[in-house]
Amino acid sequence: MRKFIFSSAMIGVVAGGWNILQATRSGPRDWRLVLMWLGWALSAAVAIGTVMKDADERQIES
Repeated sequence: MRKFIFSSAMIGVVAGGWNILQATRSGPRDWRLVLMWLGWALSAAVAIGTVMKDADERQIES
């Protein structure tokens, strides 16, 4: 769990999600909002995959 919390990729995803959440609350609901959430979801998937791959590589090296 610690590997996810302290990863810079995950910190960036959380910060981006916070910004999109604020835009969802105050902004117009149109097609751009859907694209923002889709982009954030893809970024989150890449960040999670990166953290897991790094953890696996560290485990193999040890």
